[in-house]
Amino acid sequence: MADTQPRLLVSLAMLLALATLWGASYSFIKLGVETIPPVTLIAARTLIAGSLLLLILRLRGLRLPTDARNTKRFLIQAGLNSVLPFTLVAWGEQYVDAGLAVILNSLTPVFAFLINAGITRHEAVTGPKIFGVAAGLLGICLVIGPSALAGFGTELTAQLAIVLAAALYGAAVTFGRTFRNLDPMMPAAGSLIWGAAVLIPVSLILDRPWTLQPSSASVLALIALAVFSTALAFVIYFTLLKRLGSVGTTAQAYLRVPIGVGIGILFLGETPQPTAWIGLAFVIVSVVAMTLPARRQAPAA
Repeated sequence: MADTQPRLLVSLAMLLALATLWGASYSFIKLGVETIPPVTLIAARTLIAGSLLLLILRLRGLRLPTDARNTKRFLIQAGLNSVLPFTLVAWGEQYVDAGLAVILNSLTPVFAFLINAGITRHEAVTGPKIFGVAAGLLGICLVIGPSALAGFGTELTAQLAIVLAAALYGAAVTFGRTFRNLDPMMPAAGSLIWGAAVLIPVSLILDRPWTLQPSSASVLALIALAVFSTALAFVIYFTLLKRLGSVGTTAQAYLRVPIGVGIGILFLGETPQPTAWIGLAFVIVSVVAMTLPARRQAPAA
């Protein structure tokens, strides 16, 4: 009992750290895209973070598999989990606040459930999860708010891009089940490295990064995003999977949204609209409903 309590406290501290790192990533992105184009920002993010994870794997005595089957899986996971969603969020945050981005992008469990219910059918469709989907969709509508009535403008397009990124994360969660035969850190490292391999040529063609003059704030935000909110966050995430299991680790989603919104308010001076606050409440209810473990039936006497 004496050993269990300190271990639990350490796990809870790691859970709070993970939620803070991922919640802060949206503010880092907001600062980064001020002077660094989205594709170049994400290309650098994936390259730095992927290289650090490869180094950690090497220190653990592990090597990333390079056979054709795993390479194909890494490429697919890169598209679903980094190349497309990272870039969509970065592009969207040129036009919307970081706080709105963290709310809209927190609906990954909703989209993962919809993919499961409509395609893969690998988990049971339960009442609380259906309620969670409804609450999440209502939360999206409230967060987007009256802007949807003003026409299909840039801000609405950016908001929908961030929602699409959440849907891609949901697909990545589902596809990630195919990596059960690998150490959990390998899909993260592999998808980031291959994501960088895809994005760097695009960055060179579109943005010509050697001509850019990024501000020191954007460069520091990029480094923090790659080192802390990506590489370190993945290390903590996979450690928590072993300590708390998948259900316990999802508790960071409850914390990430209010932390991310709060960081945007404190450090970026953002002021979410009243409808966004109401939408935030619905989104948190949705995430809780989507990730609560199902009750087990008592065995027959």
